[in-house]
Amino acid sequence: MEPESFYNLLQLPKEVEEELPQGQKRKYLPPTSRKDPKFEELQKVLMDWINAELLPEHIVVRSLEEDMFDGLILHHLFQKLVGIKLDVEEIALTAVSQRRKLEVVLEATNRSLQVDKQQVKWSVDTIFHKDLLATLHLLVALAERFQPSLPLPMDVQVEVITMESTKSGLKSEKSVEQLTKCSTDKDQPPKDVFDELFKLAPEKVNAVKEAIVTFVNQKLDHLGLSVQNLDTQFADGVILLLLIGQLEGFFLHLKEFYLTPSSPAEMLHNVTLALELLKDEGLLTYPISPEDIVNKDTKSTLRVLYSLFCKHKLKENMDRKPGGSPN
Repeated sequence: MEPESFYNLLQLPKEVEEELPQGQKRKYLPPTSRKDPKFEELQKVLMDWINAELLPEHIVVRSLEEDMFDGLILHHLFQKLVGIKLDVEEIALTAVSQRRKLEVVLEATNRSLQVDKQQVKWSVDTIFHKDLLATLHLLVALAERFQPSLPLPMDVQVEVITMESTKSGLKSEKSVEQLTKCSTDKDQPPKDVFDELFKLAPEKVNAVKEAIVTFVNQKLDHLGLSVQNLDTQFADGVILLLLIGQLEGFFLHLKEFYLTPSSPAEMLHNVTLALELLKDEGLLTYPISPEDIVNKDTKSTLRVLYSLFCKHKLKENMDRKPGGSPN
């Protein structure tokens, strides 16, 4: 046996030989792959996304490897994303019923994703046996299809070891698994006015912020609200939602958002809702990640507020000069 193959075997769990029946193959993640920063980031982004989607149902995912196998979370996530109710039992207690539920959920999921059965990188067997690679492939496909704005880390690839049980013992083969798309220039959003502003005229950023804060406070004044710090006060999504409601004429029921969010997941829910409302109104021309707003990214926050500023400030100017054209 070659030294590298011997090293690969040492990296695998001790129970591999016992679990793998003769004639079968299975992929394993060595510890070095599991600790890869981009691999860990991908799991965090996906987990935060699922928790934000399922927050109203009080479902919390703590481990993608351990929590997805029985079909319960995938069932709720599918129904939330697709809006189709599946005829399966809500809680499956036995292994047989869990696998049967997972089979129904994956069949419906594959239909919605319109994936080629020959190319699909997950199965009932791999998901049920807590195959983290298969689970990630499935969740990435769901995110790319139903939440394309989710900021998945680009070009995530990990080294995997494929083990095969033969009559003469275990054989190992090392390969690289691609989990997310490779980054290219085409994947990068085009530069906008704020990219240029922050790069070429950073001294003017404060003036722009002051103008937008003045505009926002004028609109929120009769609600008894005011903004002093643009960088931080929009991170929980509350003032942003109230502002959108005032300007766009939306009535948001208190059940739809968190008026006093107490966790990052609740803040993410609020901001995601706000961005969806703006997209529905055709106001967002630049891809914005809700996570960036929650993380108090000034440039992203300015982009969102500027979209409202442009529309309604322009409207005010036209109302003042009904016979004229905007400058």
